[in-house]
Amino acid sequence: MSFYRYFFSPRLFKDYTDGSSLSSIYSEVGFEKLGDSLVSFWGIMFSLFKYGSPIIGLYFYKKGYLVSENFGSLLKVSTGIGLFVILSYCLRGYGRSQSQMYRKFVKDLQEAQLNPKDPLNKKKIRAYDFEFDQWPVDWTMKSLNTKENNAKMVANTSSSRLNVNWISPCSIIAFLAIHSFGLKMIYPGSIGLLQKYLHQMLVQGRAKLVLEQRGTRNKIETIDGNTIDTMFIDNRHSRFDNGKNLVICSEGNAGFYEIGIMVTPIELKYSVLGFNHAGFAGSSGDPFPKQEQNAADAVIQFAIESLGFAPENIVLYGWSIGAYNTLWLASQYPNVKGIVLDATFDDLLILALPRMPESLSTIVRIAIRDYCNLNHTELITKFNGPVSMIRRTEDEIIATEETDMGTNRGNYLLIHLLKFRFPNIFKPEQIKYAQKILNKTIDHSKTGDDQMCLSLLMSYVSEQGASYPVKIGEDYSEEQRNQMTFYLIKNHMLDYKSSHCTPLPLEFFKSGWNLPIENDFVFT
Repeated sequence: MSFYRYFFSPRLFKDYTDGSSLSSIYSEVGFEKLGDSLVSFWGIMFSLFKYGSPIIGLYFYKKGYLVSENFGSLLKVSTGIGLFVILSYCLRGYGRSQSQMYRKFVKDLQEAQLNPKDPLNKKKIRAYDFEFDQWPVDWTMKSLNTKENNAKMVANTSSSRLNVNWISPCSIIAFLAIHSFGLKMIYPGSIGLLQKYLHQMLVQGRAKLVLEQRGTRNKIETIDGNTIDTMFIDNRHSRFDNGKNLVICSEGNAGFYEIGIMVTPIELKYSVLGFNHAGFAGSSGDPFPKQEQNAADAVIQFAIESLGFAPENIVLYGWSIGAYNTLWLASQYPNVKGIVLDATFDDLLILALPRMPESLSTIVRIAIRDYCNLNHTELITKFNGPVSMIRRTEDEIIATEETDMGTNRGNYLLIHLLKFRFPNIFKPEQIKYAQKILNKTIDHSKTGDDQMCLSLLMSYVSEQGASYPVKIGEDYSEEQRNQMTFYLIKNHMLDYKSSHCTPLPLEFFKSGWNLPIENDFVFT
């Protein structure tokens, strides 16, 4: 095999067949270790230069380095750096060529890339963990030859372009801000330095899913050409009934499936499909809303077309900012079994404004509304099925005032949902009453009016059908509306005494509440 192949081959992280411990990773030695350290160093320098280019460029300009008489010196420095980079790659390539394990890995990878559909090649490649950009694509959205998919391909345009319909100094600054540091602030998990810091934890997390849960890693190509890193745990053949249902997990803004929310549905013996946001770890792209939509769409289509799950057996589970993917999917696939929303909010803009200087509010507003408009209230009313919400009573991220439970933005998302679904119940007085209830922990032990509320809803459904909005309550007294308000809040939201990032205990992953058609009217 040519030396050139080792020059550009991916980093190997773990060989699952080497018999080593779960926590161990592939150890580089000698020239490979030295060369890889140098390559990583130059990569960090490039990232810092890329994101600091406006400041660096201004500094060079002020120092006169960009004028013609000094440009030659700058070119010499750049050439010297380039030679050091080439030397680093050569050292790493030579070191790899001396490693028996690495030579075997590259041979298996080359065979898989030449014939990725061969099941034997797929099995070989899944015996390794390595840089995901060279992992062969396992499934692509472009394979779906349907009118709907063709329409997606035609309509797919980047929402990250400058809004030319209204250009002002603030709009230009907002565009530059969101494309340099702004999106990284919203999605810190896309920052390369953070991913390097978490690298060993991510490798160990993947190993645990593969070795202990028999997880299968797949690379999925989206309609816009990004590739998404996914992990599938198949429990359909277990003795547990939950295994027939698939839970698709959408992580938070610094969450990865390797160390994220998959653990809860896995322990409950569901089949589980996790994926990383665009730009996170093995996934390519940037987490702008359109790319996030395309990623989520590819994941659920993969679940339906390749894994064989019907939408009616798919539960969508989103934590924090991951609720955007969950709610968008629910709006596009209304027949899914239900959605679970943990520690989420109603509108990103409302969370962002208090955390930024007031003098920048106009820029923040333009940046979010034009390029990262995560407005959950616009999406949640487009889903007609079961919804379950978990509120963290000590949430320091979702609450605009850290010690005030009443400022938790999940409260407002819940009220917005219930106001849409039950407009005659949630009159202005009941909205005030709902806010009062949500200012403190919900008392689930209070069950005195439950049977009456359930009977009223069942009577309405038997006469009018089970679809939202429900017109029940027009002739109710104030007291009846209040009773129904408390009943609906209690059945849609659970309180968990914890901060934002604590793993969700099993007992809080509950069935989503829906209109009572029969005695058994929730998903299990």
